[in-house]
Amino acid sequence: MLKVKVRTGESVQQMIRRFKKLCEKEGLIRDMKRNAYYEKPSERERRRMRKAQRAARR
Repeated sequence: MLKVKVRTGESVQQMIRRFKKLCEKEGLIRDMKRNAYYEKPSERERRRMRKAQRAARR
């Protein structure tokens, strides 16, 4: 669970910006997008294999 404490003299917009950066760094947004719909295990494996092939080409 992420927590953001208000720093002295910090506006709400700055605090929200820091919170969004923390969420991005922790990978929460990516996980939320990935879990937004069901992905069959075969599709998940196919996606992993394509990613591995791309990495191997580099």
